[in-house]
Amino acid sequence: MSTEDKRIRELAHQIWESEGKPHGQDARHWDMARKLAEAEALTPSKAKPKPAAKPKAAAKPKPAPAPAAKPPAEKKPKAPRKPAS
Repeated sequence: MSTEDKRIRELAHQIWESEGKPHGQDARHWDMARKLAEAEALTPSKAKPKPAAKPKAAAKPKPAPAPAAKPPAEKKPKAPRKPAS
């Protein structure tokens, strides 16, 4: 069995499971899987090897808090209402 056939089989199985394992849908699943495998083959590979895990650095000190904002200015008193005419 070729690598492509194995990939199609894997995809068809995943599709079958994702649909709740229905009976009698194997031809449709195989066709869907074949199309997916063809699309994967045409897509340029961007897989890069994962870099080795870096050791965590010692905890960095937190920066000093920003200076407190100015307190709000006092509100001006409102002008008295005009008497109703």
